[in-house]
Amino acid sequence: MGSVTKTEIVPTDAGDARITWAPAKKPWTVLAVSHGAGGGIEARDLVALAAALPAEGVTVALVEQPWRVAGKKLAPAPRTLDTGWRGLWPALAAPGLPVIAGGRSAGARVACRTAAELGASAVLALSFPLHPPGKPEKSRADELLGSGVPTLVVQGGNDPFGRPAEFPAGPFALAEVPYGDHGFAVAKSAPLTQDEAVGTVVREVTEWIASLR
Repeated sequence: MGSVTKTEIVPTDAGDARITWAPAKKPWTVLAVSHGAGGGIEARDLVALAAALPAEGVTVALVEQPWRVAGKKLAPAPRTLDTGWRGLWPALAAPGLPVIAGGRSAGARVACRTAAELGASAVLALSFPLHPPGKPEKSRADELLGSGVPTLVVQGGNDPFGRPAEFPAGPFALAEVPYGDHGFAVAKSAPLTQDEAVGTVVREVTEWIASLR
């Protein structure tokens, strides 16, 4: 994961959250990314970003929501997730740098819903769950379209929560990870390797963050 120097427990109104910092030597921005409802900060894309971005001047803050820190297996309601994220924000902003709000899946929804309110400089939405699998009529596009700040969606080409072609036009950038599922996993039969798929995530995010500078 790179040279992680500290893990910080942050009290919030939803319980104690945890931030694992991967600091850049000369940072110009902070990327704060949270996990989804089905996993933690060990997700392959979050680990790869924390390893790669500090060399680009981006301090990465891997955020574990209170429910995860408490050892619970089920994520709470969106309102509670937002409460935890709001409570974390002062710690994320403490370095005095612009903060890019980010997350994967449910964490991406939180980042979109709260970005304008909290003063995020941008939003990184990894595997944005545009709709529940098999239920495209239950769209969450309004959350994405309402972020109010520069936004990048990185989406697997085979994501059952919304393939890239399903996304509406809007004020956001969209990068595809070919053959990737909701966790950016690719089948062994795919014409690219798992490392190449994760490399696509890192490259797209790195280039987009550089464009914000």
